[in-house]
Amino acid sequence: MNFNPFAKKKKSEVIEEVMVSEPEPRREWNRALMNENDRRKSELCKAKDVHTNWYRRWCSEIRETPRYHRKQWEYVYVLQALWERDCLVEGKRGLVFAVGSESLPAVIAGYGCEVVATDLFVDQGLEKGWDNGAQLCFGLDSLYKPDIIQEDVFRARVQYEPVDMNAIPDHLRGFDFNWSSCSFEHLGSIEKGLIFLKNQLKTLKPGGWAVHTTEFNLSSNDRTQDDNDTVLFRMRDLEKLAAELRAEGHFVEELDYSLGGLPEDFQVDIWPYEQNPHIRLQIGEFVVASIGLIIRKGGA
Repeated sequence: MNFNPFAKKKKSEVIEEVMVSEPEPRREWNRALMNENDRRKSELCKAKDVHTNWYRRWCSEIRETPRYHRKQWEYVYVLQALWERDCLVEGKRGLVFAVGSESLPAVIAGYGCEVVATDLFVDQGLEKGWDNGAQLCFGLDSLYKPDIIQEDVFRARVQYEPVDMNAIPDHLRGFDFNWSSCSFEHLGSIEKGLIFLKNQLKTLKPGGWAVHTTEFNLSSNDRTQDDNDTVLFRMRDLEKLAAELRAEGHFVEELDYSLGGLPEDFQVDIWPYEQNPHIRLQIGEFVVASIGLIIRKGGA
C-alpha cells in the first residue's frame, strides 16, 4: 500500500481543520535521500538510516541483521543518541522504562554503565495481553543475553524492578540518562504520555539525557487516536511539549519531521503486518511512523 503525505486535501477537510485548530506555522518537508547528519535529532524513522555505518554498528551489537523495521530502528536510534552524548561511559547510570525483553540493558551494561530496568507489574501486563512478542519483562532472566554480555558482569550491573510509568517512584533519582522504546503511547491518553515525558526528567541529574521513541501520526495534525490502548501523537502535541519544556529551562533537540525519500519510506504495512518493510504502518485510519525524542534536563 502506498500513500502520499503531500496530496491536496478536500475543501471539506480544510474547513474542518480550520474550525478545530489554530493555524500552524508553515513547515517544509526535507526530502533529502541519503545525506547523513553529524548527530541524531528528534526525528522520524527513515529507510536511509539502515544504510549508515552507525546503524550497522549498533545492529551488530544487538546481534541483529540490519533491516527496514521501525522497532529495530528505535533500538539503534536510542543507542546512537546516547553514544553521541557520552552516556555510554563506565560509571554512568541509566534507567529504562517498559523494557520488555529488549537487549539494550545488556549492551549498555557492557560499556560499564549501571542500569535499572523497569516494566509494568506482571499481573497488569498479563491483563493487557503484553506477554506476546517479548513485550513484558519477568525479571532479570528476561534481559540477560548470553551472546552480548557475560552473566556475572550483567548481574553485577543490571537491576530490575516493576514500575508504573504513570506513577514513577520517588527513589528513582540521580540517573545520567534514561530511555524507552515505544511505550509512553500506551499510558492511556495523549495527555498522560505528555505528563510522563515531563515526570521522567525528575529521575535525571541536571544535564542528564532522555531518549524516548513513540508513535507519530503522519496522516493528520488534527484527527488522531486518543481513546485506545495505543494513542497516536501529532506534530502539534510534540511542538507543544517542546515549547513547554524549553520554557522550563530544558533542552529539546530539533524536531525533524522529514520523511525520507526511499521506496520503503512510502510503503505502508497493513494488518496483519508482514513486517518487511515495516518503516510505516497503518493503525486504524492513520498512517504511523516511529519518532524519537531527545531531551536534556536543565540546570547543569
